[in-house]
Amino acid sequence: MGSSEEEGLTEGPLSTTFSKQTNLHSAEICKKSNIFFSVFLGPIQWIQTLSSQLNPTFVIGIVTVYGVNHGFAGSFFKVVTDYYWKDVQKVQPSVVQLYIGLYHIPWVMKPVWGLLTDVFPIRGYRRRPYFVVAGILGCASALMVALIGNLPASLALIFLTGAAAGMAIADVTIDACIARKSIEVRSLAPDMQSLCGFCSSAGALIGYSTSGYFVHHLGPQGALILLAIPPVFITVLGFVIYEMKSSSLHSEKQKKMEKLGVAVRGMYQTIKFPQVWKPSLYMYVSLALSISTHEGLFYWYTDPKAGPAFSQEFVGIIYAIGAMASMVGVLIYHKTLKDVQFRNLLFFAQLLYGTSGMLDLLFILRWNLVLGIPDYFFVITEECLSRIISRIRWIPMMVLSTRLCPIGIEGTFFALLMCIDTLGSLTAKWGGGMTLQVFHVTRTDFTNLWLVVLIRNILRFATLGLIFLVPRLEQSDALIPPDILTKNSTVKSDDEGLELVPKNER
Repeated sequence: MGSSEEEGLTEGPLSTTFSKQTNLHSAEICKKSNIFFSVFLGPIQWIQTLSSQLNPTFVIGIVTVYGVNHGFAGSFFKVVTDYYWKDVQKVQPSVVQLYIGLYHIPWVMKPVWGLLTDVFPIRGYRRRPYFVVAGILGCASALMVALIGNLPASLALIFLTGAAAGMAIADVTIDACIARKSIEVRSLAPDMQSLCGFCSSAGALIGYSTSGYFVHHLGPQGALILLAIPPVFITVLGFVIYEMKSSSLHSEKQKKMEKLGVAVRGMYQTIKFPQVWKPSLYMYVSLALSISTHEGLFYWYTDPKAGPAFSQEFVGIIYAIGAMASMVGVLIYHKTLKDVQFRNLLFFAQLLYGTSGMLDLLFILRWNLVLGIPDYFFVITEECLSRIISRIRWIPMMVLSTRLCPIGIEGTFFALLMCIDTLGSLTAKWGGGMTLQVFHVTRTDFTNLWLVVLIRNILRFATLGLIFLVPRLEQSDALIPPDILTKNSTVKSDDEGLELVPKNER
């Protein structure tokens, strides 16, 4: 055997080993780069995909309404008005719960706003003008409360309800667009709800983190002037978002009334189907039975004698960290839970929701101090867990709601479903206020607050007994027939809304 052959035999295995090590090193580098790509560039590509398949201005609309209006303005509104009623108007917590329930009236009226957007277009547009109306109403109402001193409680309540009405009208208008897109592009319905949830949480993070600072430096009433800024973006959205102008004349009163009757009959026909009213009933009950104890806990948080006496800035920080946790909940749902069946997901989410509520009980009884856990650490941990679970519980309900909407009245019917959910929240607010009143929880007496929280948690667990109302279907499955309204309808619409014509008659 020659020397060259011997050299080849001895160097071959070494070169092969070196090559394998190089390949492994290259694979590790590729793996790390892929992780970097998925973490930092993945969301950008996701947004680009949604924009290309839906519409860029539609995505901008979701970001504006859910991020700026629903997220930032909603969270800022929550904190600032809490301090406004507590420190400026000097109202008892049970009464504030009643007032907050009244804020929900514009949200309960969502079917009315939905009917307006579906049936009464303005200058040929069904969505754009209502963004403008919502922005002007919200801006004017916020300025009235912020700029008028010594405002009577009744007038303050009216103006704050007007600000809430601006948010509700903008919300129902973009929800109508989302419901339509969810029907047209069914595979992207969970992605749209994930985007809504993420934008809402991101906006809430900014709103909560800044609210305490502005309340401290401007006062509760002065801070309300910032609530006039988000409606300006909503007004601009009305001029920017893409919508095809209808070529038909909608100014005929008789035609509008006919379409109104078709929409009302369509809602009535749809809600009678068991696959529609059963999950709708569950969503209402799950929200209604979770009575709200927020105002009682808020007054206790900030009380210097009975509670931990959290500062205004720290209250904002608590909610801001909770908003970050909400984004984590959105990511958990988007990455791992959007393929889980509705019933299974909502069952375990509700179970965890009731369990996490027990942390409030431990905190009120001050058992965290017995365990050596500081107040600030315990309350932040509790807020994070409850926000993550609440978001995981809420998103599939929204996806389920979009699955129940028939084509033609998707805006109106989605608004009806959101009205049912809002009625559940309203019931929870007023039920919580009545419970606080019955157990004599006041601005200074928190003796029975623990009992109110215990009752709330028991009711959360009781909701599990109605989980059979939720369908055992995948989140991508169709829950209602596509022709649910067209089988018996002979009314023909002249544009993209209220298309209730049987296929064989088109």
